[in-house]
Amino acid sequence: MTCALFTPFHSDHLDLAHRVVMAPLTRNRAPGQVPGEAMVTYYRQRANPARGAALIVSEATPISPMAHGYLDTPGIYTPEQVAAWRRITDAVHAEGGRIVVQLWHVGRISHVSLLPGGAQPVSSTARAARSKTFIAGGFADVSVPRALRTEEMAGIVADYAHAARCAVEAGFDGVEVHAANGYLIEQFLRDSINDRQDAYGGSLENRLRLLAEVLEAVTGAIGAARTGIRLSPVTPANDAALDSDPQALFDAVGDLIGRHGLMYVHVVEGQTGGARDFAPFDYGELRRRCRAPWMVNNGYTGAMAEAAVAEGRADLVAFGRAFIANPDLSLRLRLGAPLNELDRSTLYGGGSAGYTDYPSWQDAA
Repeated sequence: MTCALFTPFHSDHLDLAHRVVMAPLTRNRAPGQVPGEAMVTYYRQRANPARGAALIVSEATPISPMAHGYLDTPGIYTPEQVAAWRRITDAVHAEGGRIVVQLWHVGRISHVSLLPGGAQPVSSTARAARSKTFIAGGFADVSVPRALRTEEMAGIVADYAHAARCAVEAGFDGVEVHAANGYLIEQFLRDSINDRQDAYGGSLENRLRLLAEVLEAVTGAIGAARTGIRLSPVTPANDAALDSDPQALFDAVGDLIGRHGLMYVHVVEGQTGGARDFAPFDYGELRRRCRAPWMVNNGYTGAMAEAAVAEGRADLVAFGRAFIANPDLSLRLRLGAPLNELDRSTLYGGGSAGYTDYPSWQDAA
């Protein structure tokens, strides 16, 4: 496939060999919340732009001990974690690749067994999500959260800034603020979840406050040129019911983002991992307001990605599960080669099986 998808991409803050991006993928293979040798291999396999991703967005990475929500996810807030991630970023850069880390706070999508001292998860609300998470022994219902106190919010914002600085120290080319899929930031944005009466709840302006403060803190710490963001305006993931007016909410989010001049905006179109037409939404209007390179995501095939770039509907296309089973995905797409079949039984946790043992096209041939 020789096409728009494989033309270089250049913007004020990004220079990429082509338009194929590896999306963030939680794999639960960091015992003790510290990246290990298997993760170095996994990212290195997908890092060379000639075969793999022009840009890798790391698996979602908690910004603090209270930000964790799934077993064995790697953090980005301690010196040990920074040193371990440095081995990964060095490996990616040695292959000629680029990598950003996705900064994550799960909010209420967590379990007491995963948090310090068996603490309750924290959120905009004290209402539990009808969702599950991955703990020792398998999937379990998430725990009942407590609502963050107003005076705690500054600490949450400071955690994002600290994690961003840690990311730069670890050698990442930037960060992606995870404001999607029903996690903490979206728990404040959507009025279907946020039932607060303080300065962080109620009005649209108040519900935007956490995101506004996080963006100010992260761009202040490492610069807008190294800051991206992920959004999912209508996904129901993690019991995130639709906001009463998704378009108005995310138009306001777009205006906020547009004032910062971010590295890129990464948008999940429709239902995460599901129907792309789950609910009506004008993504073109959101893009106009964000004024940043536009990365799209959700069930794209090579042909769909080519059409999106060729028709000007996207600058970049992020592929998720296809990159799990195909470390050389961009080469396969370019050649029109068949894709490896995904082994869903090995997605979460485990060893090398279904992680670093998928063959390349050349090996398979």
